[in-house]
Amino acid sequence: MKAAANNILLVDDEPGMLRYIKTLLEVDDYKVETASTGEEALERVQKGLRPDLVLLDLLMPGIDGLATLEQLRKLQPGVKVVMLSCVSDTRKVVQAIRLGAHDYLTKPFQKSELDTVIDQCLGTNQQNYPGEVEEVGDEVFFVAASPVMRKLRSQAALVANVDIPVLMLGESGTGKEVMARLIHKLSPRAHRTFLKVNCAAVPADLLESELFGYEAGAFTGANHAKPGKFELCNKGTILLDEIGEMPPILQAKLLHVLQDQQFSRLGSRSMIKVDVRILAATNINIPEALANKRLREDLYYRLNAFTLSVPPLRERKEEIPILLKHFMSNMSERYARPPLPLSTELLQACQDYSWPGNLRELNNFVKRYLVLGDEKLAIQELSPKSDSNGAQFDAAAHGPGDAGGGLKSLSRTAKDGAEAEAISKALDETNWNRKQAAVLLKISYKALLYKIRQYGIAQSKSHKLSAGA
Repeated sequence: MKAAANNILLVDDEPGMLRYIKTLLEVDDYKVETASTGEEALERVQKGLRPDLVLLDLLMPGIDGLATLEQLRKLQPGVKVVMLSCVSDTRKVVQAIRLGAHDYLTKPFQKSELDTVIDQCLGTNQQNYPGEVEEVGDEVFFVAASPVMRKLRSQAALVANVDIPVLMLGESGTGKEVMARLIHKLSPRAHRTFLKVNCAAVPADLLESELFGYEAGAFTGANHAKPGKFELCNKGTILLDEIGEMPPILQAKLLHVLQDQQFSRLGSRSMIKVDVRILAATNINIPEALANKRLREDLYYRLNAFTLSVPPLRERKEEIPILLKHFMSNMSERYARPPLPLSTELLQACQDYSWPGNLRELNNFVKRYLVLGDEKLAIQELSPKSDSNGAQFDAAAHGPGDAGGGLKSLSRTAKDGAEAEAISKALDETNWNRKQAAVLLKISYKALLYKIRQYGIAQSKSHKLSAGA
């Protein structure tokens, strides 16, 4: 049933609790070592004890659970630690997760709860592991085939049960919305509404009414009252995507909602009380946005109760074959086409490519490959010698007359290259402020966002998120 080889170190200052948990563990043939203080536990590890799992009380005299956890992670970095606490202290739980705790249990707990946590930490019950591809709803899937994404999945599961804001950072197209949906699915609010608002896609003068609603007569054309997203999402979860693009005046109102869980509709003086969990996502450079006053410092620290940094695809390339197969399966079903083979040569080309547009670019690549059915052209798109971001492959999709390298194809390739270069230059000049770049380029903001996605333009090193963001 259980793996007898697993050694567990149990640390608790209450003798009765120590005996009780030890008995529960020994029933399942675990080898249990006990310690009644953090100092004792650290001394045992320093002398050579190598537990597979540590069950660690959070509140202890002397060196408390958090300090013990921090030292344990230095002495034995790979050890899994589950925190035990008789109080649900959100601040301490979040701190424990940041320090590397794999899970936590609130005392008193049932044996079944203890079994589940141990199974998940030690892998003795594979049924508890969701697998590499996990459905999170509405044809959205979370892939965790790399160590970094498995760690993120574990952190998401922990923070899902702690009702605090979560800020998701990462380049465009890395899957921040998927992470938000995963948190919602794993949270107690899973059966309630999940709504996403893209702060960059809604014009600034309409964003306030979109979020908070309005009363009849609040402005010209407001013939009847309309609830906003926060009202519609009461008891549920709201994702504020591209939070860095929210106007400062609205950031102040959002801060009020975070603090007091209440707001007023446009044109109303009465307050509306809501219970909404706020998740936020952005790809901006946080230190730079704070310095330039684009992002309010007080709002950032409110949203930053816990941060999940989603890495770019180039840093988790072991997931590319799984994603390719998954996207191919979904696309073939959606477009009623037989799935195309993924040859060794194509897989290698995908592994060698840097994917500046991340998952979004990979998804579009599979879509084009399925539509065109030309593996050589697909591989050529990913070649360093091919035109920037697949212009040749895209040109071929317009028709057989354009695929032969004629004047039309050459003209389109040159135009696309020049356009991508101009956009990149404008973004660099404005420190990746896309609204300013759109003004500079004399195109609409939405058109600029589309072209950034189309050409897979990524931020340069000087504009990327800092390592600590």
